[in-house]
Amino acid sequence: MASRANHRVLLSCGLLCAAALLCSQGAVGGVSDGQPSKPMGASRFPVASDARLAGDGKQTRFILDLDQTISFRAFPLADPYRVVVDLPQLSFQLPADVGSAGRGLIKAFRYGLVMPGGSRIVFDLTGPARIANAYVLEAANGQPPRLVLELEEVDRTTFVQSLSADGRPELRPAIADARDATVALPAKVEEAAPPKPAAAPDLRPVVVIDPGHGGPDNGTQSGSENEKSLVLGFGLALRDRIEKSGKYRVVMTRTDDTFIPLSDRVRIARNQSAALFVSIHADALPRHEGDAQGATIYTLSDRASDVEAERLAEAENKADAIGGVNLTEEPTDVADILIDLAQRETRTFSNRFARLLMGDMKTTTRMHKHPLKSAGFRVLKAPDVPSVLIELGYVSNKDDLEHLVSENWRSRTVGSVAHAIDTFFAKRLATAGAGN
Repeated sequence: MASRANHRVLLSCGLLCAAALLCSQGAVGGVSDGQPSKPMGASRFPVASDARLAGDGKQTRFILDLDQTISFRAFPLADPYRVVVDLPQLSFQLPADVGSAGRGLIKAFRYGLVMPGGSRIVFDLTGPARIANAYVLEAANGQPPRLVLELEEVDRTTFVQSLSADGRPELRPAIADARDATVALPAKVEEAAPPKPAAAPDLRPVVVIDPGHGGPDNGTQSGSENEKSLVLGFGLALRDRIEKSGKYRVVMTRTDDTFIPLSDRVRIARNQSAALFVSIHADALPRHEGDAQGATIYTLSDRASDVEAERLAEAENKADAIGGVNLTEEPTDVADILIDLAQRETRTFSNRFARLLMGDMKTTTRMHKHPLKSAGFRVLKAPDVPSVLIELGYVSNKDDLEHLVSENWRSRTVGSVAHAIDTFFAKRLATAGAGN
């Protein structure tokens, strides 16, 4: 049974639909069938031209292509689990049968006009999920404006807590579970064990530290020193430093000499809903390419900032060949989202952190003559996680190598990176607060 609040929601929706039908003399399409008739004069309304789903049972994304940016409101409903998106009146010109097949957390969705001037999309969920993010992207790089809704799997208690006060059902199991459940009461009240309080969710930002290479992939090498060991030592020291503050939850892509495919490194960041991804490497130049020194900070771009950046990205992206991973296996819808979103808000935050990082690192270590670069690094391609790749120095350069093996240098440089992380999140929280 739906809760009393949900009865009110459904009743009000029904009244709105009836009023809409009377006002438009039958020219209004309903939400129920997913195939609304075209309203008269629809050409003056924003057009929705395509819709698609991506993701899995943990995280699912809905994307709606539009011809202009719009405002909207998204909210969850319980019993059954749904998410509703209210929009201004749209002209839905979507492919036939769109929404009838689900994916991940979404069983299906339906859409249509619910009143003159207002449209609605209703998502039927496979279980409890929260709205992790919802936003509209402006047109950019040949891509249309897009409404993006991101859902994340949660337990029922967390789902109910995300509802508005009027829409909250009792905190009880789902109907099917309650029907089958039997409760054995204790013989004496005093013998009943007190219920354990639910653990509070960890709301700290997640920072993923990614020491490059590992296992059979040594990375660059100079004598007895190899990149995989140097960057692992630096990554572990950085983890220990920023964990001490208690401000962040730190996740390592590897903590020992293990090979981790590039796609898995990205997946770790996304599955952990990371707020920042820092990949750590150490470069080297072949003898015939001369000498170079100093640390460099890379961000993602489709076009490399220079020949050296292109060379390095190509070399790092080929590292997966050691693990036998097919780099071309990526679903087209995921690739589409990745290309689109990685170039927008996430890239802005990545570049912002890179500049902060350069400012802090130059106080403790030698920087490359061009310290900020960009290229198509596969490991930086999480579409919703600000990401940078730090080349700590060149193992092919004698002075850099001396720094890389120095405990004192590592401690100072770890401190500068940790300070940049603090500054990045302080500025981001301040901006978010101002926006509210």
